Amino acid sequence: MSSLTALVLAVFVGYGGAWYFGMVEGNFSLLLFLATVVTGLYWLAEKFYFWPQRRRAAASLEAQAAQRRAELATQGINQVDNNTGEAQARLLMQPWWLDWTAGLFPVIVVVFLLRSFLFEPFKIPSGSMIPTLLVGDLILVNKFHYGVRLPVINTKVLDNNSPQRGDVMVFRYPPKPSLDYIKRVVGLPGDEVAYLNKTLTVNGKPLSKVALADFFDEDALRYAKQFQETSAGKSYRLLNDLDRPAFIAGADDFPYRQNCRYSSEGVVCKVPEGQYFMMGDNRDNSLDSRYWGFVPEKNIVGKAFFVWMNFGSLKRIGKID
Repeated sequence: MSSLTALVLAVFVGYGGAWYFGMVEGNFSLLLFLATVVTGLYWLAEKFYFWPQRRRAAASLEAQAAQRRAELATQGINQVDNNTGEAQARLLMQPWWLDWTAGLFPVIVVVFLLRSFLFEPFKIPSGSMIPTLLVGDLILVNKFHYGVRLPVINTKVLDNNSPQRGDVMVFRYPPKPSLDYIKRVVGLPGDEVAYLNKTLTVNGKPLSKVALADFFDEDALRYAKQFQETSAGKSYRLLNDLDRPAFIAGADDFPYRQNCRYSSEGVVCKVPEGQYFMMGDNRDNSLDSRYWGFVPEKNIVGKAFFVWMNFGSLKRIGKID
């Protein structure tokens, strides 16, 4: 079993290393699921086979020692070294290959359940959601807000809330579902979303947009025009780059593209049933639904709700608007 376990652990380490160095496309949900299954099997084997076997061996050793003491006592020898304690401890000790599998199962299964059904941590890698989320923000995503989904296959098994306009949502990137993206929901199924001349309109009604003080981007070392937009009663900040043209350059050929009309002023899209239109708050620096299309309901991961850490700025900790 030690050789087999060493091989299993080597496969996990090799996969992780290949993923880290970009040699394979990793899937952490699948990796965690497999780790839970493998360590769970070892835990069951330890509980119902290996541990009872070691206890029987330790009990047998004690019985042999007791029989030897009894035999010596019949011969009048009562002073006998009783050194079976150390030997019993060695027999009861969990071998390394169980320590690194069955011993880790309780921790792994708790992480798996928390991450799959309750809260999942993410790190913001790009500036597409500035000023709401900055590069390096560590956020928590509520995995059950939009319904309970099975891990790995992401199939919904229990309904909860539906996405609302203004929600900051994590989802599987439609062109490459192995990647997780984060954007703001601006269009629901059936909505007509227009982004023309940098003004967002939903079902013919322009969203309220109030100018704020310019935002200083510490990474780019420049100022950007900042506004407060209100959608369905939710207010949040966004950025516009006045030097960028309004038209959408390089839109992909995505499903339901016929629902969108592109012009020099921007784009107008009718959101299909079961789909959502997403945009970044950094409006002129975000690859979003304007470029790659709609997000299917099956791609939803969860609702982003809290920044729990940014090592470059602790004041970033707090609720996500």
